[in-house]
Amino acid sequence: MASTHFGFETVDEREKARHVRGVFDSVAPKYDVMNDLMSAGLHRIWKKYTITVANPQLGDQVLDIAGGTGDLSLAFAGRVGPTGRVVHTDINEAMLREGRDRLLNKGVVLPTMVCDAEKLPFASESFNIVTVAFGLRNMTHKDQALKEMLRVLKPGGKLLVLEFSKVAKPLEKAYDWYSFNVLPKLGQLVAGDAASYKYLAESIRMHPGQEELRQLMKSVGFGHVDVHNLSAGVVALHLGIKC
Repeated sequence: MASTHFGFETVDEREKARHVRGVFDSVAPKYDVMNDLMSAGLHRIWKKYTITVANPQLGDQVLDIAGGTGDLSLAFAGRVGPTGRVVHTDINEAMLREGRDRLLNKGVVLPTMVCDAEKLPFASESFNIVTVAFGLRNMTHKDQALKEMLRVLKPGGKLLVLEFSKVAKPLEKAYDWYSFNVLPKLGQLVAGDAASYKYLAESIRMHPGQEELRQLMKSVGFGHVDVHNLSAGVVALHLGIKC
């Protein structure tokens, strides 16, 4: 029986997806509010930077994995135009429903589907751009998910992984105090769920750091990988190119 981590816990890897689903089922209704509070609105800047680095063109085909409440999907839709396509996906139905409703409220209709990043239901070489924002750390087999993202990219296509990473050393103690003391209390106050935000803090510590993730992306076949540290390494954007 293989095991993996769920935050600081060790669980049967077959059970991790269920545990993660429970977290996002719980936080979905307050997800956007909590993102603004936790990051003091910085998550919006990080996502705008991701769009800038992706540099989508009219007519591009874009796959948004772990698209959640649809921030990136909405931004890409405005850039690829009517000749392009943005597919909005998430493994969690509750999060996807929140995102779909939000997009519809803004008058944007996109293909929206529940799918597992480790088994993407798309033909090889289908997309110019694939993005995953704050979702990779929750995946059980990150290498398999990255291989699937590489498979569905067209030659020369880009993968953009926006994820919490390893903060700069001078900020580690303050960041740890905030993560393990403030976040769970904020989660309890706003979302009525301290445990899910405790998991968030733990999952960040278990996720590969900047260089480790860069090497993992190269090992699965990305020909070139750049790393952009944001906010002193609180978040990193990894850009992988399919050569």
